[in-house]
Amino acid sequence: MATVTELASRIPKLGDRVDRTDVVAVVKLHGVITPTPSPLARGTINLAAVESALTRAFGHDRLKAVALLINSPGGAPTQSGLVAERIRQLAAKKKDVPVLAFCEDVAASGGYWLACAADEIYAHRTSLVGSIGVISGGFGFTGLLERFGIERRLHTAGANKSRLDPFSPEKPEDVEWLKKMHAQLHELFVSWVKERRGDRLAETEDLFTGDVWLGAKAKELGLIDGLATLRELVAERFPDAEIKMAEPKKPLLARLGIGAPAASILEAVSHKAIWSRYGL
Repeated sequence: MATVTELASRIPKLGDRVDRTDVVAVVKLHGVITPTPSPLARGTINLAAVESALTRAFGHDRLKAVALLINSPGGAPTQSGLVAERIRQLAAKKKDVPVLAFCEDVAASGGYWLACAADEIYAHRTSLVGSIGVISGGFGFTGLLERFGIERRLHTAGANKSRLDPFSPEKPEDVEWLKKMHAQLHELFVSWVKERRGDRLAETEDLFTGDVWLGAKAKELGLIDGLATLRELVAERFPDAEIKMAEPKKPLLARLGIGAPAASILEAVSHKAIWSRYGL
């Protein structure tokens, strides 16, 4: 039998919050996926940035589901993998709690990699979904150096240390090396999608070409499970649950309102170029 002291300790104190409502926790995964976030860009995603939000989301009492609001054109494959793996690690501790992904404007490339971390994927009929492929780009400045009479001085130890140097002429063997690297990453991407989507995927050669599709076609191909928004699905499946946003902790500089260095301007331009592939 519990003592008076033990019983008293179980009584909520004045000011204590008692949460008796079922919860659908929501995490926003918005922006380019990159290990170097830019304060000037329209949001960025990496494990360090979203770890705290994911932990808070899965830590709710009376948790009925975790929803991922995804709006991302992709980015760094490693950060895509790290975030997706962290979602699955947390989900494994809440085996009866489904993880639902909702694609907004775009869930492409690394953005779709993140969506595949969910047990179910939904999209709007106008969402762009897919782009299961690998891309990289850069610039060559050799002509510019010659025009201004600038001499490039590069010293290395190791025959392949200066691969794809933008100030040197492009070498066929370097391009071949890059293509092989892309092929390996593409294979990993395809394996992840097949692992997560299984027999829901349609059998078609177009699925892994790097193309993107609108919501209805994405459903037909098995890339998503249905057309629905977060609030529509929650109202249908969890009518008594409260939707709660899980916000990440802001970095100290952001909390203090300190601006970004000039280098972030170039980073923001780069991010804009990634979004522009999808007309955004």
